[in-house]
Amino acid sequence: MSFFFKRRLRRSLFGFGSNRPGCHRGAGMTPEQAAERRDWIVNRAADKLSLNAEQKPLLAALIDQIAAQRQAMVGSIADPRAEMRSWFAGASFDAGRAQSLINDKASALQSQSPAVVAALAAFYDSLNPAQQQRVRDFMDGGRRGWFRRC
Repeated sequence: MSFFFKRRLRRSLFGFGSNRPGCHRGAGMTPEQAAERRDWIVNRAADKLSLNAEQKPLLAALIDQIAAQRQAMVGSIADPRAEMRSWFAGASFDAGRAQSLINDKASALQSQSPAVVAALAAFYDSLNPAQQQRVRDFMDGGRRGWFRRC
């Protein structure tokens, strides 16, 4: 699993994204922009790993599953910071509301993770040994790599 996939998986699992300008991690993106971004990622990884025609759709499916999990993790709260501030608004901490949010995130994580893991396994298992080694080498390379700009 490459650092990119590891980072993307971590961000999708925990709902973290990039704050860097110019990096479109999904906030405010139209479906067309999201598809364009996914295609760019697939093409970039395909170039780096020399993916064949059967492997590209598996990578696209993985990216789609990660995006779906991220959306489930984000949920319906429009302003998470305002939600968290509201927990402290009264004379006592609103533990019930805080726990409810945590339970919602945990439930989304549990329900979406099997599909993400299955898509990741399908993609990785479709790689030949040389491609798998390139992924492992990339992961061992630290934070610098194929997608270092975003």
